[in-house]
Amino acid sequence: MSRLFGEQHRQLQDQFDMRRLADAVESVTLKTEIGADDRAFIESRDMFFLATKDHEGRPTVSYKGGDPGFVRVLDPGTLAFPSYDGNGMFLSLGNIVRNSQVGLLFVNFENPNRIRVQGNASVSSDDPLMSEYHDADMIVRVRVTEVFPNCPRYVHRYQKVTPSRYVPRAACETPVAGWKRIDVIQEALPDRDAIKARAAGHITMEEWGEFAKANDPRA
Repeated sequence: MSRLFGEQHRQLQDQFDMRRLADAVESVTLKTEIGADDRAFIESRDMFFLATKDHEGRPTVSYKGGDPGFVRVLDPGTLAFPSYDGNGMFLSLGNIVRNSQVGLLFVNFENPNRIRVQGNASVSSDDPLMSEYHDADMIVRVRVTEVFPNCPRYVHRYQKVTPSRYVPRAACETPVAGWKRIDVIQEALPDRDAIKARAAGHITMEEWGEFAKANDPRA
């Protein structure tokens, strides 16, 4: 029995005479634990895409970034990553609280390669790893159910220019997000952000827009 395919997949596979190929790919690539090579790849990434499902069944895909190693493989069946300051909506984490099933896609754009991870996630602000991630709000742990690579042929080759200055690092104070300095949202900010925004100086929506258009790191 397939771990990946339902009847809807089978119908399309049969339509294009791909059932045999799909079964062969699954049998060769699908694993239920993270291997040594998978771990090295995952822990070398500085970003990944996280898929969750909300309270109305709508899919949500989020970009998650950090310094290389911010996603840790704790054991062959578990990985963890921090939740850093965001826009206050908590879409991904809120979705996980309701539905633990998640999908993670790790991509190497410089030497095209990619790995998918499926699993069940949990979130906690009391996780022992909190002390190991500077400025993390919570820790997400994923119990892995499936791991499999994807063909890299459609991955465009890109080169990293510079890391984001907003990634929390113990060696320096994390700057406040540029959009949190916008004057019209100051009353909506939590105290910790309002204090930082005041110290950095308020800006108008138009000023922030110009920063964004110019690819200014202050955006």
